[in-house]
Amino acid sequence: GLDLPEVSLVAILDADKEGFLRSETSLIQTIGRAARNVEGRVIMYADTITRSMARAINETNRRRKIQMDFNKKHGIVPTTVKKAVRDVIEATKVAEDQADYLPEKDVTRMSKKELKTLVENLERQMKDAAKNLEFEKAAELRDLIFEIKAEAFSVVKRDFI
Repeated sequence: GLDLPEVSLVAILDADKEGFLRSETSLIQTIGRAARNVEGRVIMYADTITRSMARAINETNRRRKIQMDFNKKHGIVPTTVKKAVRDVIEATKVAEDQADYLPEKDVTRMSKKELKTLVENLERQMKDAAKNLEFEKAAELRDLIFEIKAEAFSVVKRDFI
């Protein structure tokens, strides 16, 4: 997702309709968009509270308590993250940046061994990026790995991964 700290209100329509975009994980990620703003709020429109909603709300409350305790202990006063528009625009250039990670050779012409090595190297880079808190880079690599796997399976029908 985009890193937009200016978001102060997130409305989730049909929050009680179970599915990919209403799973516990997706709800937590969506709720997290508003958490970057001190005045951030989330409204979930639903007729009933689903298990996914309840777990997401409980997890959000648990994380909020941990953060508030940490802030109090260390004398931190929360502030909204300030990002320049240029930084937000830069974060949307995922497709352009992927070229930095691609090999010179067309993946559709790679051998099974070459594809496996490429994916393993990209996964290693992705994990290193995540470990170094470079989440945008890790996400770019994750998306690229998915694309390579999809292309390898659809074009050459290999079962190497």
